[in-house]
Amino acid sequence: MLDWPHLLHLSPWLLLILAAEFVNGWTDAPNAIATVVSTRVMKPGHAVIMAAVLNLAGTFAGTAVAATIGKGIINPDLVDIQTIGAAVMGIVVWSTIAWYYGLPTSESHGLVAGLAGAGLATAGWDALLWDGWKKVFIGIAFSSVLGFFIGLFFLIAILWVVRRWAPGTVKSVFGKLQILSAAFMAFSHGSNDGQKFMGAFTLALVIGGVQPEFEIHTWVILLCAGVMALGTSVGGWKIMKTLGMRLTHLKTHQGFAAEMAAASTIELASRLGIPLSTTHTISTSIMGVGAVKGLNAVRWGVTARIVGAWLLTFPVCGAVAYGTVILAKWIHG
Repeated sequence: MLDWPHLLHLSPWLLLILAAEFVNGWTDAPNAIATVVSTRVMKPGHAVIMAAVLNLAGTFAGTAVAATIGKGIINPDLVDIQTIGAAVMGIVVWSTIAWYYGLPTSESHGLVAGLAGAGLATAGWDALLWDGWKKVFIGIAFSSVLGFFIGLFFLIAILWVVRRWAPGTVKSVFGKLQILSAAFMAFSHGSNDGQKFMGAFTLALVIGGVQPEFEIHTWVILLCAGVMALGTSVGGWKIMKTLGMRLTHLKTHQGFAAEMAAASTIELASRLGIPLSTTHTISTSIMGVGAVKGLNAVRWGVTARIVGAWLLTFPVCGAVAYGTVILAKWIHG
């Protein structure tokens, strides 16, 4: 049973976590449908509805990633509710700035960086748990290396299969298949990225005394998934344009290859409880697909801006979270 008085007392902090989930919706969830919109296989409105439904379905596919975030990054016994609030504050600030410039950011990296910065400010190095951080570093390798090379080799295999097909047939067949690959991508996003804020939300409930142990309830899944879907519908178009149209020009078979490569990588990570960046994964998959046509096919200026935003995510979110905790301590004497 939930402790409702404690829940009401925690409500400002929980709303802050949901604000970060909302930002996640408008900056990260659009990655799942960027390519299917850019190839004009689906209209943006229809793609957003599909992404919302399948993101929700994906969040019910397991809780391994949520457990890593909630129990494996920082020690719950050494932190307080202000630590969690400070951690998500970094995401809200940084991701909103990046969204304004149309840059996709990794809320995954923002969340773990924020937890690290806030945990260090609260309890020092003892607050960090190495087991969870090992999975974070593995996730970086998954999203950066596997995303690129699986996308590259997947497109090479497709080009061999369709080498004697008429261009119109390729476009028609893969236009239909891309709806399935986009659905798979949205589902996989929910199974990994959708779980992260569920983990943070549940960790806040445990620290705040609302529930005695780390257990993710159905109402938490529905609440977080719903807020993420709302964020996607409100502000997702800027990120769709950056990934789907500005990074490289994609045809239907190329969009299918990028989505299948990214979704397969993400699903593997989800089953292993590895939190990774869906932004990195789909971006590197698109780069891998574009590289098959030649290095000039990738707009490296746009790529540099995206990579720059990735590199800044860890230090900026960590610093904002750390500074927020220090400021709170100073205010409270």
